[in-house]
Amino acid sequence: METLLTLSIALIAGMMMTRVVKPLKLPAVTAYLIAGVLVGPYCLGLLKIAGLGFISHGNVEQFSIISDVALGFIAFAIGNEFRLSQLRETGRQATIVGIVQALFATLFVDIALILLHFAVGDILPLPSAIILGAIATATAPAATLMVVRQYKAKGKLTDILLPVVALDDAVGLVVFAVSFGIAEALGSGRVDAVSIVLEPIIEIVLSLILGAAMGYILTQLEKLFNSNSNRLTLVISIVILTVALSMMEFDFYGIHIGFSSLLVCMMLGTVFCNICPVSFDLMERADKWTVPLNALFFVISGAELELSVFAKMSVVLIGIVYIISRSLGKYVGAYVSCELSKCDETVKKYLGITLLPQAGVALGMCVTVSAKMGENGSLIRNIVLFAVLIYELFGPVMTKNALMAAGDIKPKSEEVLNRRKARLEEGKLRKPVKKA
Repeated sequence: METLLTLSIALIAGMMMTRVVKPLKLPAVTAYLIAGVLVGPYCLGLLKIAGLGFISHGNVEQFSIISDVALGFIAFAIGNEFRLSQLRETGRQATIVGIVQALFATLFVDIALILLHFAVGDILPLPSAIILGAIATATAPAATLMVVRQYKAKGKLTDILLPVVALDDAVGLVVFAVSFGIAEALGSGRVDAVSIVLEPIIEIVLSLILGAAMGYILTQLEKLFNSNSNRLTLVISIVILTVALSMMEFDFYGIHIGFSSLLVCMMLGTVFCNICPVSFDLMERADKWTVPLNALFFVISGAELELSVFAKMSVVLIGIVYIISRSLGKYVGAYVSCELSKCDETVKKYLGITLLPQAGVALGMCVTVSAKMGENGSLIRNIVLFAVLIYELFGPVMTKNALMAAGDIKPKSEEVLNRRKARLEEGKLRKPVKKA
């Protein structure tokens, strides 16, 4: 009962918060995150009443399966943006931008934090500065996709944005593995070529193979059904199965084998949308089914935010430097790469702003660091948590504003507003029919 009560309160709080922030014209993502903070351990959870909000971070972690499944569907939806018909126009540009802007973010954060290391000394160890530079590559695809969907954004900026966000994961995995290997080498004096080069390449390749295989299986099984309801059930089942399979980890002759859940599910969506003739319709149906799941995911994400990081001034200082340098790196990297790939002037101007949100992938990298670097790992985790708190609350708003400035989000026409007003008035005038 307590689990169901917590989930229902979390979802209702998220929906009610969208009404509160509507006059402020904030995205629904921001409303869900604020609702998560309010029902989380630092607000409603302080009452310690089981079922009435999340009473601790341990309690929040019990619902991690919802976050895993939601991220799987988000990645599956982003894979839909890799239709070959669209990639013929934006594929080359998205690839250049995706790689360059990620590397610029790492470069800017590395330079800023290494200089800060020489200024503050042991407060920020050099290995920690290097790893934070790698974590800076990651962009949150979930928040970006939700803003695009909510406002039905369409245009040149949106066309290149989603593929770039997807490519961030592949680039981020490689950069993180290399930086983590260098950081370990600085601490131990030993360079491990297997963990620096081989393991991230294997992870990316195997993730793409697993996703492609599941996409092919989904397409073949879909042919067995004629009902759209059955097809939708099949899609949902395969995505959940794919998320489960992507959590596998094992060692093979001294090499750690793992998968990136986001990459696997993106590849699943990419293969499915390109070889299944009814994929477009099924993707639309799946998107509608996942609306409450995504809302719950962001409320839980808000409850996970660590407000306690504000208590340590050293974390706040390093976090501010990290946020500023990463934001500059993303913006300058996007601008330069758009110039190199001859993107539209509007894309060049606003793309960098839409790449600022950061959450799931970055926190996933922190799990690896925390497990292997002890006290330094905890420092990195707290800095990233501080940055995620700021980025998640303000990033969606900035993404929305950038898309509006670029003309990808269109204001509702007078005709639509008048039709909605007429429908509301008709509903008020309609009287219930009395039964005889």
